[in-house]
Amino acid sequence: MTLKRTARIAGLWYLGFTLGPFYLLYVPSRTIVRNDAAATAARVLGHETLFRWGMLAETLGAAIFLGLSLALYRLFEGVDRHRARQLVALVLVSSSLGLVTVVFNAAALLVLRGGDPFGAFDDHTRAAIGMLLIRMHGQAIGINQVFWGLWLLPFGSLVVSSRFLPRWLGYWLLLDGVAWVALSVTWFLAPNYQDDLFLYLQPVFLAELAAMLWLLIVGVRERRPLATTNA
Repeated sequence: MTLKRTARIAGLWYLGFTLGPFYLLYVPSRTIVRNDAAATAARVLGHETLFRWGMLAETLGAAIFLGLSLALYRLFEGVDRHRARQLVALVLVSSSLGLVTVVFNAAALLVLRGGDPFGAFDDHTRAAIGMLLIRMHGQAIGINQVFWGLWLLPFGSLVVSSRFLPRWLGYWLLLDGVAWVALSVTWFLAPNYQDDLFLYLQPVFLAELAAMLWLLIVGVRERRPLATTNA
């Protein structure tokens, strides 16, 4: 398999990241009302199909993330195998945490739907428990932001060290990784400022979009073999 084809495969895996805005932004905007458990319960049950699609997309997102890491390992193992392994390890942790995150939403839906297991709870109690589980889903995403940044550090470093991708893209990815880590630290220590910081860092976060498009459209510069003398 040529290096260019390996890069295109990685780009295709990266394309799966377009699911992210759906389950991270759109689904919550349609189903969650901040600080209102009863309204959130009503919205989740009223948009149950959308809520389930969000869980499915989030599950697929974790699998796609892992597939991307393996494709990037294949692409960069000749550059620095140790850093390529670091990349895969960090993505494995993030993907595992992402799957655990989905469990909280699945449990919330189970509680909100009621039925025999929760027959002893009234509507108010079930709404409160469901809201707690949905918030735990959000808390897990906040923790996972650390790994959304950390995996970009070996990725960016590998791009910089490679001779088949532009260095500016690698430095942009490194800056993106630092930005995600900074955003996560803000979430831990000063959560009230996280939304503002997220907006300010938008240009930095576009690094992954640039990497995806570069791998898909441009690919990589193939290493040229040494010139041989004619007989």
